[in-house]
Amino acid sequence: MATVREALTASADALKAAGVEDPRLDAEILLAEANGWDRAALVANPSADVPALAARRFGEMVRRRLRREPVAYILGRRGFRRIELAVDRRVLIPRPETELLVELALELRPRSVLDVGTGSGAVALAIADELPGCEVTATDTSVEALEVAAANAEQLGLSKRVRFLEGSVPAGEEFELVVANLPYVASGDWPSLQPEVTHWEPRRALLAGADGLDEIRQLVPEVKRGTLALEVGERQAPAVSELLRDAGFGAVETRLDLAGIERVVIGKSGAGK
Repeated sequence: MATVREALTASADALKAAGVEDPRLDAEILLAEANGWDRAALVANPSADVPALAARRFGEMVRRRLRREPVAYILGRRGFRRIELAVDRRVLIPRPETELLVELALELRPRSVLDVGTGSGAVALAIADELPGCEVTATDTSVEALEVAAANAEQLGLSKRVRFLEGSVPAGEEFELVVANLPYVASGDWPSLQPEVTHWEPRRALLAGADGLDEIRQLVPEVKRGTLALEVGERQAPAVSELLRDAGFGAVETRLDLAGIERVVIGKSGAGK
């Protein structure tokens, strides 16, 4: 029977050899899950034995990670702000930088929000959770993604707070704030992405033409009123800012993520014409 220390060392070495970015951290997260412990307890007890059943579960998890399957898919969940979301290969794994869209909603405190391209429901559900007085609508062109989002809403007790619709911007409706984390990967950048992305996450939720802006170009003219906030990729902010200005959005600004990248572009419709 292996100890925690032995199990972590062997698995971290194997993950490192496979090119995994944070092998020790991933090993700790997976062993904690297999053992039914929290990670702090695991790290604090390196000499503890790993029971046989937990060792078998851990071994299977590590084999999946060696195939570069993301940890969030292996666990079946991902934390996002104050909520935990079920995730699988039907949806993108929520990223920390996307929290900027939620932070903007908290800053503006709109009475109505539309989340376009909701995926797992992360942004819409976080806004509903943290802004109880806000009417939240979430859309996606993927029926499978909407199934995941609706299940997350049910699990979180937010089903009555968020309306899910197939498509993009609902016809004839207006919202004080529209937020969108649309596909923004340029086709030429695809081969350079990590296998966790290219082999496992849904391609349709990532790729957006030669410059990565096809989906954003399509959305911008659909938003006639209110504030529009778009998550963008590295070095895309200037082009997206120009798209917003050309469409009549004014007071265009950008917000930086924790890495200092211009990650969100914001415009107010009708302002500055």
